[in-house]
Amino acid sequence: MSPVRKYLVMLFIILASFGSCFGRVYRGDPLVANLDEAYGPADPRAYVTPISYIHRQDYEYQPGFYWMKSVAKRFWSTVMRSSQESTRSTSTSPWLVNVDDFGAKGYGKDDSTEAFRKAWEKACNSADSVLVIPANKIYHLRPITFSGPCKSNFTMKVDGKIKASTRRSDYGKDKRHWLVFEKIHNFTVEGWGTIDGNGRKWWANSCKINKKLPCKHAPTAVTFMDCTNLRVADLNIRNAQQIHLSFQNCVNVKALNLSVTAPGNSPNTDGIHVTDTRNITIQDSVISTGDDCISIVSGSEYVQARNIQCGPGHGISIGSLGARNSKDHVSNVIVDGAKLRGTTNGVRIKTWQGGSGYAKNITFQNIEMENVRYPIIIDQNYCDSRKPCTEETSAVQVSGVVYKNITGTSASEEAVKFYCSKTIPCHGISLEEINLVRRRWKGQCLV
Repeated sequence: MSPVRKYLVMLFIILASFGSCFGRVYRGDPLVANLDEAYGPADPRAYVTPISYIHRQDYEYQPGFYWMKSVAKRFWSTVMRSSQESTRSTSTSPWLVNVDDFGAKGYGKDDSTEAFRKAWEKACNSADSVLVIPANKIYHLRPITFSGPCKSNFTMKVDGKIKASTRRSDYGKDKRHWLVFEKIHNFTVEGWGTIDGNGRKWWANSCKINKKLPCKHAPTAVTFMDCTNLRVADLNIRNAQQIHLSFQNCVNVKALNLSVTAPGNSPNTDGIHVTDTRNITIQDSVISTGDDCISIVSGSEYVQARNIQCGPGHGISIGSLGARNSKDHVSNVIVDGAKLRGTTNGVRIKTWQGGSGYAKNITFQNIEMENVRYPIIIDQNYCDSRKPCTEETSAVQVSGVVYKNITGTSASEEAVKFYCSKTIPCHGISLEEINLVRRRWKGQCLV
């Protein structure tokens, strides 16, 4: 017998047992009798007054009534609780886990890392759960890894702000990552909140800002690693220590309606970085950083980027590939619908000399450029080094690249630049409906 049915039977027995008692008590109340005599049985005051009087005071006149009211209240409370517990496993309602309930401090500068860890463990091990980061609060976190596998249909809802620790000593164990999500399946991270990498101290210590300093890695703000069926949507990610958002060795990913921002002079702050990832869609997003808006590197295939606004930054890039004589491969990439404004590059493929592998089956189409220094580039001799790169005979093969319906203005004379390898030159390159014009300035007037 279900809990609800069992308690309904109990309620019927209780009502049958005490109904007559309750009736005698009510009929025998002297206040009711006096009112009937004074005003007549049809007068509404004969019914309103005794009930209001009972609610105000004098339980001794109605012991049966109040006992029954108490029993009924406890009964319905028990029925509802039992019903919820019995249907919890089949209910479509999510199980909410609030980080505040685990000691997270959304005010001041107190660290909330351990509270987030405990809340994650609870939500991860509960089916159909939602981990809630409340709005209008700021939570400070040290580096943390949120690990799976978790139970199915798990959501993390970020409505408040998560802010990174600026103490470099907090990154002693892992200087490459701040927030890591690993080995999670059927997972959604969404909300209108902000993830802030607090990266200014890291930028100031970059060798690209201070040439006297040695070049060192800085943390990636948000990393998804070894995840499948992943959805990341509606978030604001800003001021990363280095890369803002990275997908590494993931399958079936949707990154939608994201805002990724950092100053244009912040070093190595790629917006969205894709590596060893398959079947990923990046769509309806605004990216404004100090490096590539989107960078697609080795092991990635079936990548789509649609309706992207980019700038400032270094444009949308495939690569770099082949660094340190590595064998890299990227294939089946479509960038369809993008607006690039004030970027150093537009759509670019960059590979190092000495590498091997391929970049193939790539389409860039329906793209607008505004004051972009180099709108279209293939560079098989890429060299991002303090020292000149030596000439090598091997190279990453670049082939099957289509540029279609690309329009706008170039900030340089070289709107299209193909700097191909001498030994393994790029081939199968197609340009259709390209209309790029030089943006010229004379004094303060555009001519």
